[in-house]
Amino acid sequence: MNQEIFNTSIRKFLKMVGVNSQREIEQAVRRATEAGTLAGGEALPVKCTLEIRGLGVEVPFDGEIRLK
Repeated sequence: MNQEIFNTSIRKFLKMVGVNSQREIEQAVRRATEAGTLAGGEALPVKCTLEIRGLGVEVPFDGEIRLK
């Protein structure tokens, strides 16, 4: 295994997940706020699951996104 390639690959994946996840969350919040289903002061529970099928990994991450 080439450690440098491995680490670079992980960083690229995490950057892609972070950028795309943030964009999806922002768009969903914007739509919900415009539709009136969110007032804008909520704290939203959030869950993300990391799955690596080839390794049998499935790890949930729970958190909260505060709008105010």
